[in-house]
Amino acid sequence: MSRQVGATPEEKLLSTLGLCARARKLVMGTPMVCEAMRDQKNPVVAVLEASDTSANTHKRLTDKCAFYGVPHFRVTADTARLGRAVGKSGAVAAVGLTDQNLYKALAAHLPEAEAKDSPQKNNE
Repeated sequence: MSRQVGATPEEKLLSTLGLCARARKLVMGTPMVCEAMRDQKNPVVAVLEASDTSANTHKRLTDKCAFYGVPHFRVTADTARLGRAVGKSGAVAAVGLTDQNLYKALAAHLPEAEAKDSPQKNNE
């Protein structure tokens, strides 16, 4: 895949997500993300949700993120495009990032308004 100099913010975001997937720092799929939020050893530091998820999936993710204090972002990519970005052949509704440093790199490509509304998790 060739890199374009004038890549859109969504393309940069998806490219960075691909890097996170190759580094094995992503949890993919809504059930796995919800399960991983409870893990104390390897916690989820941010959740990204596709734009075309159902109302039930959206509520499930927002409720879990609010309860565990995890930042939640709804990206402009649909489930098929999110799945392709992280190396899956099928649709992926949500991904959970498990590395704080990669989250910092990813945060530069997230919409500013969503980042301000999300609660921040303190890591010691």
